[in-house]
Amino acid sequence: MSKLRRFAAWLRRSGALSLVLMLTGLMGFRSAVADWHDVPSGSMIPTLLIGDRIVVDKLAYDVKLPFTGVVLATRGQPARGDIITCKSPSDGRRLVKRIVGMPGDLISLRANRLTVNGAEVAYGPVDEAALRRLVGADAATWTFLSEGLPGHAHVVALSGGGRHPDMREFQVPAGKYFLMGDNRDQSADSRWFGFVERKAIAGHVIGLAGSLDTKQHFRPRWARFCRGVI
Repeated sequence: MSKLRRFAAWLRRSGALSLVLMLTGLMGFRSAVADWHDVPSGSMIPTLLIGDRIVVDKLAYDVKLPFTGVVLATRGQPARGDIITCKSPSDGRRLVKRIVGMPGDLISLRANRLTVNGAEVAYGPVDEAALRRLVGADAATWTFLSEGLPGHAHVVALSGGGRHPDMREFQVPAGKYFLMGDNRDQSADSRWFGFVERKAIAGHVIGLAGSLDTKQHFRPRWARFCRGVI
């Protein structure tokens, strides 16, 4: 017991105990309240760019016990158009995607054009020159369109190549969601790994903390600091 007391006294004197408590509190905050992650891929271009640091509201849908994933209370439900983080059904990796299909929705895709519950989603022109400057040289030949997803219009990229199969109409099962990336031709999403269960959704992406251009020696993209996303 004396050794334990001496060890506890050393922890207090050295400040190690305070450091451990601070780190535990920080990890608990990131686990259950809010988190931030770097965007490693271009599957959500032009909404999210490689090098963006996203802010994730982990209380948007559920209150969870830190470090466990145990749901203590439900605060809301994911909505069509939300950008969410989740675990991939195929390998458990963290993903950032947009909810396109809600439980019970009828979805089809033809030539990269969505139909939701029997209504064709409206597509329209956007300022492609500005978006190409934002994305960089890789987007020189890409097409950008406004996609009028019901209740949540946003911009998508059609980069050509890649894989973009048509999908005959199907119904999203109860308790599950159909996810897609905004970079439609370069996104591994529900078209390949299937539906995502409600319990696999970790949080709602609400904005950007900052952004670094990885192709320009990590130069800050100041216009993308502290801003929301749609």
